[in-house]
Amino acid sequence: MMIQMPRYNYECNNCEEIVVIFHGIEETHTDCKTCEQKNTMKKILSVPFIKKNNTVSGADSKVGELTKEYIEMNKEILKQQKQEIKKETYEPS
Repeated sequence: MMIQMPRYNYECNNCEEIVVIFHGIEETHTDCKTCEQKNTMKKILSVPFIKKNNTVSGADSKVGELTKEYIEMNKEILKQQKQEIKKETYEPS
C-alpha cells in the first residue's frame, strides 16, 4: 500500500523562493534550503489534491486522465497567482 504525504507550498521571507514540500500534517518546514536561512519559511495557501478513486494502485484510472486533472488544477492555481500579482504594486529598486 502506497501512503501519500500531503503537499504544502512554502515561501521564504528572505529570498522569496516558493517550494512544494511533501510532509505529514503535524510537521512544519522552517529553514530555506535555497538561501540557507533559518526560520524564514512560511506556509502559503494552495489548492488541495483530492484523490477521486479508492484504488490502492490507481490502476483503474488512466494515466492521461490523471495528467489532465493535474494540468487543470495547476492552470487554476496559476490563474489565481497571476490575479494576486496584478493586484500588488511594486516599487522600483
